[in-house]
Amino acid sequence: MKLPRRRFLHLAAGVAALPFAPCVARAQAYPTRPVRLISGFPPGGPNEFIARPMAQWLSERLGQPFVIENRPGAGGNVGTEAVVRAAADGYTLLFVAAANAINASVYEKLNFNFIRDIAPIGGISRESYVVLVHPLIPAKTIAEFIAYAKANPGKVNMASGGNGTPSHVAGELFKMLAGVDMAHVPYRGVAPALTDLLGGQVQVCFAPMSIATGHIRSGKLRALAVTAATRSAVLPDLPTVGDDVPGYEASAFYGVGAPRLTAIEIVDKLNKEINAALTDSNIKERLGSLGGMVLPGSPADFGKLIAFETEKWGKVVTFAGIKAE
Repeated sequence: MKLPRRRFLHLAAGVAALPFAPCVARAQAYPTRPVRLISGFPPGGPNEFIARPMAQWLSERLGQPFVIENRPGAGGNVGTEAVVRAAADGYTLLFVAAANAINASVYEKLNFNFIRDIAPIGGISRESYVVLVHPLIPAKTIAEFIAYAKANPGKVNMASGGNGTPSHVAGELFKMLAGVDMAHVPYRGVAPALTDLLGGQVQVCFAPMSIATGHIRSGKLRALAVTAATRSAVLPDLPTVGDDVPGYEASAFYGVGAPRLTAIEIVDKLNKEINAALTDSNIKERLGSLGGMVLPGSPADFGKLIAFETEKWGKVVTFAGIKAE
């Protein structure tokens, strides 16, 4: 029997669409059970302050619990590898942080390639760092601090949250572009680094704004500048480092990723909800109170940011000779 041309084309189109029907149906139904949002860092830090409101939003909007699961270790690599090895079904997601871009260069023998193995879903926010000095340092501006550091080469101790951490590479980028020599003193986290900065054992720290503002407002530490490209609404009177050091910019970024080969329909559904969250006044206010700026965009936009940051920090890691401890 010979089918009319119109009927044949209609049937052919239906057959061609069949392989995609299950994917669309799964995406429409997703999620049907709890989703794990894995963070590669301990609870209680800046990562959790940002991940928790997003997890709560997704839970309410999508009707299933989005549960934060902390898998600390190896600078976030333990949690990342757990997601890389998970099923690409949308039920195991990664809370992405700036450390993921830095680790690609700091760790020589990772069991995964972050850009290849994690599918970007969407950004959440960017957070500036603050250049903090002990009050006994005779510098109230970045220009004065550079002059002081150059007059005392190797005598200024720069504290960080650990070797190869965002606070470390932010300081190394400053050393590279400002041409100053400072001794790096790594700690197990930014909190103990600031404790020693308060005590005068070290002289400077590039600290996340979310944990720096209390020390600034108490007057116990002096803030010289923010490290982002623009001034912060939280500390509007502070200039940027880039005002005195052309080309300088350093900020943390946060977002969500999934195992590669996760269905694009699921990725797009999650991206849509994350972007919706970033327009919510309560979430914007919470992120803003931590010194963050919302980071909306497509999965491709977030992927481009990750690639750019990976290349940028790779150059700094090479310059400073940073290696995982």
